[in-house]
Amino acid sequence: QVQLVESGGGLVQAGGSLRLSCAASGRSFSSYTMGWLRQAAGKGREFVAGISWSGGSTYYADSVKGRFTISRDNAKDTVYLQMNSLKPEDTAVYYCARHYSGSYYYPASYDYWGQGTQVTVSS
Repeated sequence: QVQLVESGGGLVQAGGSLRLSCAASGRSFSSYTMGWLRQAAGKGREFVAGISWSGGSTYYADSVKGRFTISRDNAKDTVYLQMNSLKPEDTAVYYCARHYSGSYYYPASYDYWGQGTQVTVSS
């Protein structure tokens, strides 16, 4: 069984920054690609960023490239999302998830999910 717990969300003004954390427990965290996905009110879940098991490869949605940075610390079983230059359209519930198979860009490719953390960006 794998458990993922996100933290670090909150309310921030446009242009501000937040750092999300996702603490994992269970088996083989360091063996899997991990991702951050988000869901805005009334919309489906969408891919934000992903990181390979070693941290050597990262992947980003076009909408966050240059503003968000994903990283991981396998010694701490934790993955992070540093979000800078936040925009009101970044407002969403952010989820940490473990990639299982298929394209990193599809939510259906992830098998374990955290409960989510709310990020609200005010204008």
